[in-house]
Amino acid sequence: MKIPALLLLLVACSAHAADDRLPYACDNGSRLEIGFSADAEGRALATLHFADEAVALPQVPAASGVLYRRGEIRLHTKGDDAVLEDGKGNLRRCTRGAVPPPSPASAPAGTPAAASSFIEIGGTVSYLARIALPPNAILTIRVQDIARAGAPARVLVEQRYELNGAQVPIPFSATIDRDLLDNKARLSVSARIEHRGKLRFISDRVYSPLKDGQPVPVDIVLKPVATTAR
Repeated sequence: MKIPALLLLLVACSAHAADDRLPYACDNGSRLEIGFSADAEGRALATLHFADEAVALPQVPAASGVLYRRGEIRLHTKGDDAVLEDGKGNLRRCTRGAVPPPSPASAPAGTPAAASSFIEIGGTVSYLARIALPPNAILTIRVQDIARAGAPARVLVEQRYELNGAQVPIPFSATIDRDLLDNKARLSVSARIEHRGKLRFISDRVYSPLKDGQPVPVDIVLKPVATTAR
């Protein structure tokens, strides 16, 4: 697997303390060193050390094991095992130590490539009112799992955009890791626009970003907060 060069330029310069490099042997015959440390804010990092480059992956929530991710690069560790994915179906399965694990090269011909662990959600946010947004308005997108009846929704992603004068329709995108979902997950995307701490527009219905398990464009239409039931 070849990690995109642009992503590898994200050198691990933000580490708060020097990491201890641990050797891993991978199923494609390659070897990899991974350092574990923390950034200046105490957030856990995994640093992938290649021949002449390094990339730091911040820790993100995981259903099991420990998950690190930056952009399309994803590292999932559990005990002595690690799975490295570039987001395009290319995987390295690695084990801490000197002996590589069995290679998947012996898999029968025609075996499908592993599916990406990421779900890319995107769409637009707009409203019908003929009101221009002030330059310093802020858009917040939230993706939640609302499957549990009677229980609070579980927030999977929340992103804030400083609009800097942008007007509707406003495009957005978010990435969800499949490891955060179970078979009963029901995703919903909501949005709100605030100005100077005051809510101006908000979504008032459920927008589903998936159809038959696959992402579909989401066009969210906001309502002025004065006409939204509170």
